[in-house]
Amino acid sequence: MPFRTAIGDQMGKQVWRVLVAGGAAAVFTAVAAVPAGAAEGGASFTRVQVNGGKPIVIGVSKEVAVPASFRMTTTRQWKWPAVFLYRGSAGTGERLWHAIETSDCIQVGPGVCDFDETMYFDPSVWEMRNSEAGAWKVGAEVYFKGGGGDTDDEGLTVHVKRNSRLTVNASPEPVAKGATITVTGKVTRAVWQTRKYVSYGGRKVSLQFKPAGAASYTTVKKVYANASGALRTTVKASTTGTWRWVYYGNTTIGPSTSSGDNVVVK
Repeated sequence: MPFRTAIGDQMGKQVWRVLVAGGAAAVFTAVAAVPAGAAEGGASFTRVQVNGGKPIVIGVSKEVAVPASFRMTTTRQWKWPAVFLYRGSAGTGERLWHAIETSDCIQVGPGVCDFDETMYFDPSVWEMRNSEAGAWKVGAEVYFKGGGGDTDDEGLTVHVKRNSRLTVNASPEPVAKGATITVTGKVTRAVWQTRKYVSYGGRKVSLQFKPAGAASYTTVKKVYANASGALRTTVKASTTGTWRWVYYGNTTIGPSTSSGDNVVVK
């Protein structure tokens, strides 16, 4: 039976809250054979992956489900194994608040289990802070039946980013060949404290064009947004096609691509 918990750091306290499907106790028992390479703390974790190594990008309202997986090796009876994100030290540092859902043990050998995990980040439920954007380390832990547990650093880094958004408008529509097209737009970014998107000034954004019938876009020029996040540039109309803006993000803000605005050239 999978189980779902919430893990994180709220008001300086580590919190685990177990929400077990069907109300049953979620206690797993490991095989008693002694596995090779068991950690001194009682368990070892290998093959840890979080979101395939990609950044986790979170907006202001929608829950984001992040896949993770790991292998645990132990001789102990155990419950609630999971990987998590933290800053500072794995055992006592700040943790990024989220809910988790972890699969049953997929047994691959004596005392060895593989797990699939999903981390759920929901900015509409939990009070996220902009300062939480950036690099987080990955830890893994397990609690043992009867008390105690093991917590290890996994030597991985995951970037958690605030979402960004782009709008676009190309005009006039239609336009005469050789005439001037004005392309405008705006770049904004999520503010987790207020759960709103605000202007993101000074960003360098790529203007891209895809001719009618083509399969891909090509970058035409790069434009800096003004202090209010507004974008504006002009291009010559040569052929019918679709215009869009692309922002590639940074260490704390995720990338975004506007919708496309098609302009017919006569």
